Amino acid sequence: MATVHPADISADTVDIAGSAWPRYKLEALAAAAVICLILAVVTGSMQVAVLAAAGVAALRWVTGSARHRIERR
Repeated sequence: MATVHPADISADTVDIAGSAWPRYKLEALAAAAVICLILAVVTGSMQVAVLAAAGVAALRWVTGSARHRIERR
């Protein structure tokens, strides 16, 4: 059985249901939700809102992942 030690969790993670999530993933999801809501209201088009939100989330996720890998070295 796996045991979680609090010292193993870095400051850049958030504990969600016993699983450590990197902060950049949560930032990507939050940014996508905000962009989706704003564009849905402004443009009235869910297609545009979802496509733009997915692009924002993917960009933040990839840049956060790359920066995380660089910092780990």
